[in-house]
Amino acid sequence: MTASALTPLERVEDIDALLAESAERPVVIFKSSRTCGTSAWAADELHRYLHSEPVDAHYVVVTVQTHREASNAIAERLGVRHESPQIIIVRDGAVTWHGSHHRLRAETICEALTGAPAGR
Repeated sequence: MTASALTPLERVEDIDALLAESAERPVVIFKSSRTCGTSAWAADELHRYLHSEPVDAHYVVVTVQTHREASNAIAERLGVRHESPQIIIVRDGAVTWHGSHHRLRAETICEALTGAPAGR
């Protein structure tokens, strides 16, 4: 899987479809800032995970500066305080894991999606 596997989430209206899709496969929401070094680091970690053997999931990215309304709607709808960078994993319409900043390592993302430590 490549970085192009990250689908931009730009519209609040698309959140309902993502939540519905999470009944079929996990949805991974990555909130990122274009001006934050930690966001760039977290994006690198997510890309490292995506270049390994990623779980079949829908991976979306929200750029918080340009799509603030969608970012805020996600926080409100899912009951997860906004942070950036942040990853939120949704299954069956509910958050099963979320983390931010330096918790967003490739190994942690893998473990959050599979329930098993990376490399096992």
